[in-house]
Amino acid sequence: MQATIPPNTLISPAIAHTRRPTKLGGFHFHTRKNPTLSISAVSHNVTTPEAQDAIKRALAKEAVGLVKSGMVVGLGTGSTASIAIQELGALITQGKLKNVVAVGANYQSRVLARQYGVKTVDLNDINNIDIAFDGADEVDFNKNILKGGGAAHTMQKVVDSVAKECVILADQSKIVYQLGSTFPVPVEVIPPAISPVLRRLVTLGGIPEIRSALRKDGPVITDLGNMVVDVSFPNGIENPAELEKSINLIPGVVENGIVSGIATSVLVAIQDGDSVTVMNLKEYVKIVGVSSNVKSTI
Repeated sequence: MQATIPPNTLISPAIAHTRRPTKLGGFHFHTRKNPTLSISAVSHNVTTPEAQDAIKRALAKEAVGLVKSGMVVGLGTGSTASIAIQELGALITQGKLKNVVAVGANYQSRVLARQYGVKTVDLNDINNIDIAFDGADEVDFNKNILKGGGAAHTMQKVVDSVAKECVILADQSKIVYQLGSTFPVPVEVIPPAISPVLRRLVTLGGIPEIRSALRKDGPVITDLGNMVVDVSFPNGIENPAELEKSINLIPGVVENGIVSGIATSVLVAIQDGDSVTVMNLKEYVKIVGVSSNVKSTI
């Protein structure tokens, strides 16, 4: 008998390991193609800082393992993507990867790349990106993504859309049945248009709030010189692609944090005690296997 779980519930499989793991910072790291899991539903994924680091590093190592010599790599934003940049730099320094260049989506990713020995190039100076890595705030079962917690979603969407392969890195706490379950939708807005944009966002059913900066007075200002409005949707987002388009059609909006139809794959990290397993989203959805109103198309 299948269990019905509310749309905002996060899913945490408990893992039955069958192969020898790799130890990573005190945690065991598994990459599983056909894992055998039992299912338990939890509302929060509680981990220690050490466990969180192990999860992020396991995802980063798995992602960087997809890079081959001679590739152009798109560098994402967020803590997991930052670790992926570090791991990529380590492989280049060790001589395991050669002639790899990267396109950073924001100032931070470019600085980190140079710090770890990854050569960066400007997006306008290349014809294509072979593979891009990116993090997410939420991911649904159809590879729709919500991002923008770091206010860098506009350029990241550009980089991800140019890439032949876009790989999203997420731990199990980021997987939701419906986008908007936990995080608001970030909307980048040109400052002169902030008031009319706020009014239009309300007509779409949203509750908008201008994002305030930390450690300074006033609003957050993006790398592109714009403001960020966080828009909550109390009932979640039923059709991410439609809402993404509707928000972007508002005059004054630069871009929003819903990303639909761009991710080619999603890597999900699952913690079970002192072990971390990484699998793709399609496998994760099969393992969860609970009845819901959401139909997976992956």
